[in-house]
Amino acid sequence: MKNLSIRLRACAMASAMVLAPALASAQGAKPQYGGELKLGTVYVGISALSWDPADYNWKVNHDAGGQYEVLWAGDMSKSVKNGGKHKFVADAWLPTDAIRGELAESWAWKDPLTMEVKLRKGIMYPEKAGVMASREFVADDVVYSFNRLDKSAKKTAYYLDHISKAEVIDKHTVRFNFKEYNAEWDYRFGWGYYSAIVPKEVVEAGANNWKNVNGTGPYLLTDFQAGNSNTYTKNPKYWDTETIGGQKYKLPFVEKITYRTIKDEATRYSLLRTGKLDVLEVIRASEVEDLKKQAPDLKWSRTLAMAGTYLAMRVDTKPFDDIRVRQAMNMAVNREDIVKSIYSGHAEIFGFPMHPDYVGYFEPLTAMPKAVQDLYTYNPTKAKQLLAEAGYPNGFTFKVQYNAVNGTHGDLIQMLAAYYEKIGVKIEIQPMEYPAFLSAMTTRTNAPGYLMDNGHTNPTTTIRKNFVKGQVWNPSQWNDPAYEKKMGEVLLERDEGKRQIMLKVLTREILEKAPYVWLPTPYNHAAWWPWVKNYNGELRAGAVRPWPIYSRIWIDQDLKKKMGK
Repeated sequence: MKNLSIRLRACAMASAMVLAPALASAQGAKPQYGGELKLGTVYVGISALSWDPADYNWKVNHDAGGQYEVLWAGDMSKSVKNGGKHKFVADAWLPTDAIRGELAESWAWKDPLTMEVKLRKGIMYPEKAGVMASREFVADDVVYSFNRLDKSAKKTAYYLDHISKAEVIDKHTVRFNFKEYNAEWDYRFGWGYYSAIVPKEVVEAGANNWKNVNGTGPYLLTDFQAGNSNTYTKNPKYWDTETIGGQKYKLPFVEKITYRTIKDEATRYSLLRTGKLDVLEVIRASEVEDLKKQAPDLKWSRTLAMAGTYLAMRVDTKPFDDIRVRQAMNMAVNREDIVKSIYSGHAEIFGFPMHPDYVGYFEPLTAMPKAVQDLYTYNPTKAKQLLAEAGYPNGFTFKVQYNAVNGTHGDLIQMLAAYYEKIGVKIEIQPMEYPAFLSAMTTRTNAPGYLMDNGHTNPTTTIRKNFVKGQVWNPSQWNDPAYEKKMGEVLLERDEGKRQIMLKVLTREILEKAPYVWLPTPYNHAAWWPWVKNYNGELRAGAVRPWPIYSRIWIDQDLKKKMGK
C-alpha cells in the first residue's frame, strides 16, 4: 500500500498518453445526430426500482435522470476528455469546481443562512398525453418538489431538516432559508440522490407509474420492460447546448437510448463482443483480457470503483456487539489472496470508507494507527485468540445475506466461508434477489451478516450514511452518540480544510472499531466501441446520474456500418 498514490498517478498518466490521440480525433470530428445508443450501464444487473424521487430510492436518478433535471449538475467541460481534471466516475461527488448550473442559472448566499437561486428562463416541459400540457418550468416547480421530498414518509432521517423553508420570490427565483448550515447543502437538494424537480401534474397522475414520467430533461421515457430494458427517445424541446470545435450544437445528439437489464454476466459480454451493446460500463477484471482478444477494437477505461465492499456485522446482536469478535472477523481474512483470486490483481486492499480520489480526505493504510493496520493483516492465530477471549473458543454460526445478481459476491462469500471455517466460525449463506436484499437493509431486518457494495457517495456522506443511527445505509446498525455528535459538528463546519481534519479523525476511529469486515475495493473496467464519440468512460455527473454524459454522446454511424455492426 505504500505506493498506492504513486501507482494511481502512474496509471492516470499512462491512460492519458494512450487516449490522447483518440480523444483529439474524437473532438476534431463533427458531431452527428440520430442513431441509437445501447447501454449496459454500471447497474446493468438491476432493473428500475422506482420512478418517484419521493420514494427515496437510490436508483431513481439513474433511470429517470434523463427526464427529471436538478438545480446543479456536473460540468462536462471540466472532464478529462475536454482537458479538465475531473473523471466524472464518482457515484455522488461533485467538487465545487466541477459543478455547473443545470436548471439554476446563478446562485448566491444573501447572508450566512439564506441562499437565493435564479432559474434559467424559457425551459419547457414537453407535452405528455393524459398528464400535462407543455408549459414553462418555473420557481413553483422547485418549491413544490422540495416540499414534497421534505414531507415524504420515506424521507431519510434528518435529510432536509437544515432548511426551514423554500419560497418563491418571483417566477424564476427561489429562496432557501436555512435553520443551520450543512456542509452537504448542495448535495442534499441540488444535485444529489433526492434533488429531482418533478412537476405537480406528474404527481397528480401518479409519479411511480413510468408512463407518467415527464420532465425538462434531454430524453423522454417511452418504454419500460421490468427486468429487461428502459427505452428513451429524444426530447425535441430540450434546452441545453454543447460547444464543440467552436460551434454550438443543440443537445441531445442520439435519437434513442436503450438501457438493457442483463443479470447473466456471460450474456453481457456476448452482447458487447458482437456489437449489440455499444457500451458496457462494468466488466469483471477476469474477463478483460479475453474480451480484448475477442474484440480488439473496443476502447477501455479502468478506474477504482466508487463503492466499498464489506461484510457488515450487526452490532446490536451477539456476538458482534463485542469488538474482539469484530476484530477477529477482520484478521481471519486474507485480503491479498482475495485481490489475486477474485479480482485478478485489479483491486486495492484499502479504499473504504474514504476513497483515494478524495484528495485532502483520504489517508493511506500506512498512515493509520497500528490497531487499524492489524485488522488488515492476515492473522488467523490472533483471530482465534480474540474469539476465545470473547467467550467463543469453539467459534459460532451466523447467517450472511448477499445480492445473488452480483457474481463476484457469489465467489467472495465462498472465500470468506473458507477463511472463517479455519477459526471455527460457520456461515449460513442466503443469496437474495436485489429488491428483497435491499429491503432487508432499509427495513433494518437484515441478517447479522450482510455482504454488500456501498457507494462512497462523497467525503462527508460516506461517514454519515454508514455510521450514524437511523441512516438507511447502516446495515451494522452502528449507534454511537459521541460519534454522531462529532459527525454533526462536521456538517456545521463551513471551512473545508477543517472538515478534512475532522473527517480523518472519524475515519480512523470507525476503522478501528470495525463494524464491518473491510474488504478490497476493485477496479472498474468499462468498454465501448469506437463509433461511440465524445465519451471517455465517464459514469456519473451527479448522484448516480449519467444523463449529462449520455446527452453529449454521438454515434458515428458511418464507422459503425464500416465495422459491420
